[in-house]
Amino acid sequence: MRIFISAGEPSGDLHGSNFAAELRTAIPSVQIDGFGGPRLVAAGQEQLFPLADHPIMGFWRAVKAVPTFWGYFKQATKRFETHRPDAVVLVDYPGFHWHLAKAAHQRGIPVYWFVPPQIWAWATHRVKWMKQSVDHVFCNLPFEMKWYQERGVNCSFIGHPYFDALSKQVLDPVFLAEQRSRPGRIVALLPGSRTHEVHDNVPMMLRSAQLMHEVVPGVRFLVAGFKAQQADWIREQLKKYPELPIEVHLGRTPEIIHLGEVCLAVSGSVSLELLNATIPTVTVYKVNKMLFPLVKVFKHARYISLINLLAEKELTPEFLVNKDASASMAPLLINWLKDESSRQATIDQMQQVKQGVARAGACRRAVEHLLELLQSKKKLAA
Repeated sequence: MRIFISAGEPSGDLHGSNFAAELRTAIPSVQIDGFGGPRLVAAGQEQLFPLADHPIMGFWRAVKAVPTFWGYFKQATKRFETHRPDAVVLVDYPGFHWHLAKAAHQRGIPVYWFVPPQIWAWATHRVKWMKQSVDHVFCNLPFEMKWYQERGVNCSFIGHPYFDALSKQVLDPVFLAEQRSRPGRIVALLPGSRTHEVHDNVPMMLRSAQLMHEVVPGVRFLVAGFKAQQADWIREQLKKYPELPIEVHLGRTPEIIHLGEVCLAVSGSVSLELLNATIPTVTVYKVNKMLFPLVKVFKHARYISLINLLAEKELTPEFLVNKDASASMAPLLINWLKDESSRQATIDQMQQVKQGVARAGACRRAVEHLLELLQSKKKLAA
């Protein structure tokens, strides 16, 4: 058996590698190739290009990258013809993957979307592309399956693979002990993994931190840097706040979440990790002023935070903005820090939501479904 797996972001590389590991457990002789990152390589993928190391988000960034992605696309289609896979498994990353799905479908190769794009939130019209080129969607969120079923898309609910990764997560005890040995209540700041998100959101996150520092004695801040260059850029911004008790740590997101009493986070899949840890969180996402009107047009989901989408209400505050929202965000975090009953009430509600969704095994269930679907296709063909 040969499976082509394509992942185009670090989170996709993580989920894709866990899927690949489960696939290899089920069928040790399976051959895996495609696009991804270092984790998929470690899981045994013969990688055509490290696509996960080059995430693209935003209209203009995507336009500029078209010539480059055309080259990746040609690599994939050539591979389909020289090393025809039994199935193509796509991990999130819409844009490029729409074209990859169509190319595979035109060649009669079954296409399965593992960690589907959130088209129910931003681009509902794309469901017709899903119906045309994708054989089956493995849904990660409870409401997602109902949404696809109502639109005639073949799908199964498997749960979210993020919880697979969290079940294997090991925290650094030395880092935790060192931080806990120091005085001060900790606020976690999570500025996202994409560079443009960091640049857009960090300035107002730091202003929020300054406002909190002025009101809550003894509070200190830990910033989770995803890439070294991003961490260095954040440290440059901190020169504007010489009195602020704040540190930037690279590759310490799980530990910082574990240590934080409250959190200010850029919207993303990290929301599931925050839900799993039940950390009261204010979620933010700043959009360019010129693009903000378009966001209002294309946004179909009621919330931007996965915590709120799963809760089906605004359990934790969120801000989708085109300007500085620090004056609105800081008081909410301050309230949690000063009113323990309020913070605990939020934790209790998050715990209830967590109990309904936080179960590991999504990757194993996806592999089981994949193999069953492929077997059914073989029987029909025979």
